[in-house]
Amino acid sequence: MSYLGRYTISSMFSPFNARESWVRKTLLAILVVSAILRIGWIARGDTVNDEVFLGFRAVGLLDFDEAGKQTTPIEWWDPAPPWWTRLSFHDHPPLVFLIQHLSITVFGENTVGLRLPSALFGVASVYLVFLLGVLLYSPRAGLIAAGLLSVTLNHVYISRVGMQESFVIFFLLLSSYLFLRAVHADHSFVLAGVAVGLALLTKYNAVVLVPLFGVYLLLHHRAAFKRKDLWLSVAVAALVFSPVIIYNIMLYHAVGHFDFQFSYVFGQNPAVWPEAPGKETGTLLERAGDFFPRLVSSHSWLFLLLAAISLVFLRNAFVVTALASLLLLIAVIGPAYRFLTMLTPFLALSIGNWLAPIAEKKKLLLVFLSAVALFEIVYSVNNQIAHYPKGPTPWLSSKVRYENYNWGNNELGEFFKKEFARKVPAATFEMRYSFIERAQDASIVRGTRKGYASYPALIITHGNFDRGAKLWVLDRLQIYHGWPIVDLETYFDYLKERGADYYAREGFRTYYFVVSTNIVPSPEFVPLVRGIEPVSIKNPRGDEVFLIYRLERRPGGARTLSRSSQALSQD
Repeated sequence: MSYLGRYTISSMFSPFNARESWVRKTLLAILVVSAILRIGWIARGDTVNDEVFLGFRAVGLLDFDEAGKQTTPIEWWDPAPPWWTRLSFHDHPPLVFLIQHLSITVFGENTVGLRLPSALFGVASVYLVFLLGVLLYSPRAGLIAAGLLSVTLNHVYISRVGMQESFVIFFLLLSSYLFLRAVHADHSFVLAGVAVGLALLTKYNAVVLVPLFGVYLLLHHRAAFKRKDLWLSVAVAALVFSPVIIYNIMLYHAVGHFDFQFSYVFGQNPAVWPEAPGKETGTLLERAGDFFPRLVSSHSWLFLLLAAISLVFLRNAFVVTALASLLLLIAVIGPAYRFLTMLTPFLALSIGNWLAPIAEKKKLLLVFLSAVALFEIVYSVNNQIAHYPKGPTPWLSSKVRYENYNWGNNELGEFFKKEFARKVPAATFEMRYSFIERAQDASIVRGTRKGYASYPALIITHGNFDRGAKLWVLDRLQIYHGWPIVDLETYFDYLKERGADYYAREGFRTYYFVVSTNIVPSPEFVPLVRGIEPVSIKNPRGDEVFLIYRLERRPGGARTLSRSSQALSQD
């Protein structure tokens, strides 16, 4: 802890004097490489994982994602949900949704807007690891730890998808940095309390900070429990987290149970949530058996080798406590790839602790570290930036690529983005919930005022579509913008129930039949598109993944739906 006394709050951004300019230059190079690996080509890879269910709701800050067995309070109380339903979401705290919403508002309703916050928080985490390395060990250790984190696959991956973990890691590191400064450099705990509150607003997994800080103080700095600012920081954290607290109190008062996560923790099993996706983690023994295979699948073998050796020499009480706390958390929630990413910064700190003293004396080690960095860069590029990884697993390629694999859904999204550019739907389906209709109406009104053309289009899907990808690429167009979308079975059901000319009567003129190529089209479908030359949608490898048949029909009826763009523009 010999470096702790040298820094003030401004040292977070300028911790070195002129004689240590080499540290500044090295750190800057590390951050530049970190930014390139995280932000560069960030739109590559389909949105198929949990990032969809976050980003979809972040678009309009609607706690709704078409999950029939996991409905939400705004559905229960539609059309007038209580005021407190705006304070949080039914399954996660609100901060990530708010940040992603801001990014999507600025950068557009696209993959870049969805993922960019994760990338920026990832770069910031690299800087925080450097600061922690300085506080715990030395500037050289901080640089080694930050350098490894900046290029290693596991952290590059989690920074390039729009999931919560990149945010969680940032706030874990920020909270830890501010906490250690309070313990060892006689700063106030209050800022650490703010950071902890923000961490909890990001994801409930951040509760791991409580045992981490508590056990560390109990074992090594019990005198801190007598400090008033420590208990003030607890109150501040609770105040920052209070929107979620109020949300859960009001929810319990209204329906007798807490939100999705807390109701699971307390064993409430409410009837409105008959299934608990993501909770099927198996027994403790099964989780333990999955730990090492998934650790290997989500990191480079070289990083894990260095981490394993470094743990033998690890003597820092805080890093040991952090790793132990995170391992305990993972034992409870399961070793999913995204959860294992929380270990990586502390493993990088362990490696920095081990190699820094050797690097001061052995110039040959610098050559070795350069080779390690080069390998990690190549490994990360091959598994996250390249469309498809090359080489054997795990030596050159990793299974983590399937978390954002290039299946071809992005290309499908680009097709409809071009087709619907500067257009609004001429007719929309009546929706079950009024909050969806309000979102659609607002989008149509905005487009109409900009002079967008009214377009009488209907999309019919046929085949096996990944639910997450479809939610982002197609269903988002319907929920937020009103573009009518039905599957083929529903399309035929409406014809049987409402007449063979139903769609023509409703005003539809252009029909897009979207077929996934992993099925044999049904016999009822083939006559619909006979004689039409389809548009082929291919993934980056050139494989045909979707066929789109565009059918134009002449006007046959005069009626349009009551929620037409023309009627809305006159409101």
